[in-house]
Amino acid sequence: MAVQTVSREYYKNRRSLSERFAEMDEKIKVPSFRQSTGKANEVNYWVFDYPPEQELEVRSHIEWLKKRNSKGFDDYELIIYDLYDIIIDRLTEKGYIEKTKKLESRGGIQHVVTAIQRMLRITDKDNYLVRYMEEHTPENAVVLITGIGKCYPILEAPEVFNKVLYNLPQKFAATPVILFYPGTYTEQELVVFNEFVEDSYYRAFRIAR
Repeated sequence: MAVQTVSREYYKNRRSLSERFAEMDEKIKVPSFRQSTGKANEVNYWVFDYPPEQELEVRSHIEWLKKRNSKGFDDYELIIYDLYDIIIDRLTEKGYIEKTKKLESRGGIQHVVTAIQRMLRITDKDNYLVRYMEEHTPENAVVLITGIGKCYPILEAPEVFNKVLYNLPQKFAATPVILFYPGTYTEQELVVFNEFVEDSYYRAFRIAR
């Protein structure tokens, strides 16, 4: 995986986190946002990228959105999927936590990545994460996906889009899905933690500039 430092010029042009939160929050409230299939007939998938050092502020804002939504202030249901929590719960359910620790000590992180992806059946269209989201996402929902930084390198953002979201059933076509990404997304490439370039990706859009 290539190493890249995001340019200072990029950060100079990026607005504050609070301004970008405000833009995202306003978009989510608009009914047409939850009926659209994105730009140019694309799927309704979005990225909110942010500096990794602002992780706690991002978590706090997501928690605030969750509390507001639970009080009935919105005309949609906010669904939050923490990928890391989902994976840990699955490992616990299958009794694999200790086995995973031993596997890492013997063979390193890449062996763990391979084993967990096999458990999730991540290369199958009907993989575990696809089924989980299908079973837990109601109609008229806005989906927030978090935890991608905690999952790295077990799951990378391009895998989430290509192997999970694009295999969701047709009923998800108008469901907005927002991936919270610790790093930079330029709508051409993903740079996780603003250091490592992941596979090129073009089909999701930045929800806040």
